[in-house]
Formats: sequence, C-alpha cells, structure tokens
Amino acid sequence: MTVVERNAHDQPVGARLDGWVPPPLPPRTVLAGRTVVVVPLDAAAHAAALDAAFADDDAGWTYLPYGPFADPAAHAAWLQAMAAQDDPLFVALCQPDGTPVGLASYLRITPAAGSIEVGHIHVGRQAQRSSLVTEAMFLLMRQAFALGYRRYEWKCDALNAPSRAAALRLGFAFEGIFRQATVVKGRNRDTAWYAVLDREWPALEQAFVTWLDPANVDDAGRQRQSLSALTMAVRAAWR
Repeated sequence: MTVVERNAHDQPVGARLDGWVPPPLPPRTVLAGRTVVVVPLDAAAHAAALDAAFADDDAGWTYLPYGPFADPAAHAAWLQAMAAQDDPLFVALCQPDGTPVGLASYLRITPAAGSIEVGHIHVGRQAQRSSLVTEAMFLLMRQAFALGYRRYEWKCDALNAPSRAAALRLGFAFEGIFRQATVVKGRNRDTAWYAVLDREWPALEQAFVTWLDPANVDDAGRQRQSLSALTMAVRAAWR
C-alpha cells in the first residue's frame, strides 16, 4: 500500500525517502543461472546464432518496432548498433553452453526516479515457454532491485496477449492502458503498463526461487507448482 503523509498545510504528500540514493546504471555483466546465461550483447559473437534462432518465426517480430530484416547482414548491422548503446542496454539470452537463443534489454533507465524497464524481449521458437526465458527474466529483475531500483516496469502493445499474460505470470501488477501511446510500423499502439515495486520484490523473489528449484519438478518433468499460481498468491497479498 502506498504511504501518504500530510504536510504542514495538511495536504497529502508522498512518503519521505530518507536515506534513498539513486542507483547506478546497470553494469555490462554476466548473469549465470542454472538454465540460462545472460550476457552483454556482442554482435560479432551472437549475430549468426540469433539470426538462425529467429528465422523460423516471422510472427515474433509483429509487436517489435523493428524487423524482420532483409537479410542476415542487415540483422547483424542492427545488432551491432544496439550493442553499442547504453539505453536500451541489450543482453543475449544463452543456453548454458553459450548458444544465444534470444534477446532482452533494460531500457528507459532512470536512476533519478529509481525506475527501470525490461523489454525488447525476443526469443526463438525453440526456447519459447522454457525455463530458460523465465530464469533470465528473474535474473534481470533480481539484479535491478539489488542495484537499488524502486520500480521495475514491463510495457507492451495492449493487443499483444502473450506478452500481457507473461507479465502477469512473472508477477507484474497491471497498472493501466495508455491509449494512442505511440505509432509502431505505421499502426496505432495502445500500451499496457505493468510494474513490480521494490517492497514487493522479496516475496516475489521467493516465488521464483520456489519455482526454479529442481525439487519443484516431478519425475515426469512437470512443475509441481506453476509460476502463475505462486505469483498470483504474491499479488493477492499486495491488495
């Protein structure tokens, strides 16, 4: 629950943040998990594998503001340009053997507000709906809150049902629709907003830890507890 205080004029004002300091920019570092390794994007090392990973799924580009690319060279040139930026700060999502199968990024990084967004998520068909992607999202979220960010955002096209479902599964709270927020590929985009706050993270982190624990997988390879059920219980406690 948001804390509201009263000032000397008896007006409602937000809670003081005594001792809070803006967090640093996220570092270009490796985040290693059990099923995924998240590494800074390196176009020279990753372009060919990423082009191959995305080649069999043209629908994966629909809600992104770029792509598909005319040929591997054009894709590699775009990846090189993105790898040089600090915001968005792109990472490659790799299998434990180092093979990249997807992309993600931090973006709209605003240390002064303690706010950071995750986005530009694009994963090849072979890795979709895998624990690799879920663990990558966990590692990126955990790093952001460990750095001191107060707010971790997820935004997507309001018509992108899979992305909206993923946000809820990962524990983000829905905050509303920004109508006619932007234009993407010559079409209107209403944008759905989701977020996790720092005070919500400890319980949500435990939900991820429970889900990722090998003990949560039965002998048939099925999850004993779904992540959706775990995060739904956490979100219910926020109300």
